[in-house]
Amino acid sequence: MGISIIGIADLAVKWQRLLTLLSRASNMRDGVRQMSQTVCQRAAAYIGVLKPRETSLLTFIGIASAVIADGGHFPTSRLVLLAITLLVASAGANGLTNYLDRNLDAKMTRTRGRALPAGRINPPEKVLPLLLILVAAGLLLSWTLHPYVFTADLIGTTAAMVWRKRWTCVFPQGIIASCAPVLMGWLAIEPSFSWPLFRLCLLVSIWLPIHLWSVMLSQREDFRQAGITFFPMSRETGQIIKILVVLGLILYLASLSLYFTGDFSWLYLVLANLMGFAVFYTSLRLLFSGASQDSWRLYRLSAFPYLGIIFLGMMLDVWLIG
Repeated sequence: MGISIIGIADLAVKWQRLLTLLSRASNMRDGVRQMSQTVCQRAAAYIGVLKPRETSLLTFIGIASAVIADGGHFPTSRLVLLAITLLVASAGANGLTNYLDRNLDAKMTRTRGRALPAGRINPPEKVLPLLLILVAAGLLLSWTLHPYVFTADLIGTTAAMVWRKRWTCVFPQGIIASCAPVLMGWLAIEPSFSWPLFRLCLLVSIWLPIHLWSVMLSQREDFRQAGITFFPMSRETGQIIKILVVLGLILYLASLSLYFTGDFSWLYLVLANLMGFAVFYTSLRLLFSGASQDSWRLYRLSAFPYLGIIFLGMMLDVWLIG
């Protein structure tokens, strides 16, 4: 009986040790899981600062511009280098604008959830080394492509950073910054200025105020509460809507003019008509409704659905048909 009691006691001790080991292993597993979640959350916060959607759009229109410049017969290795350059340079520039706007973003409902104003990167200065490395790397890669590409990158990045959230955010610096990827893509393949390049930049220049002013109109009170009172906040809603309708029509006509003055075929013409009419129709709908929801629809439509598809149409046209 004594031996069996001792044996049972030993088994109980061993069982307790096993439970302790299992508990420690579970705690370690939970710790590793929490650590991996923390790392993923931090990585997502840093990536969010780089504005992935905007960066992707700028990179894409730059690549499309290069394909258009070369008529679809592009050297693959150079196009890959250009894509990396555009991605790095755009991410750095967008990240810097995000950093510079962090205090203003914290005042607005639409943007206060971003990584920097929400404090997911604290202090905000921790993101600066990454941003400066990206900007420097973008400039270095641009120089390897061509001095003109470097110049376009430098001017575009500078324009994106200075006089943030002022009346000049569209004219001229916003246009300069938005046209920089187009210039970089074109000049990397065809290092000379020409009327086709000018027409692409003109299209972007007409598109930009529609894109920016529509979101400002849809979030009018949010912008005003943040202290933004420059144009179009300084005008009545009806006046701004009329301007957006006119710009929508001009953008439609400008996109069609690329067909008649360039070397594009029916594919681009179909897409230009579809997307141009969609933007113009949405602006007309806004004119009759005056609703902030329709202004928001115009903003969403004018981003990748419009600009991305227009450049995609031109790229596929010269690549597949031209």
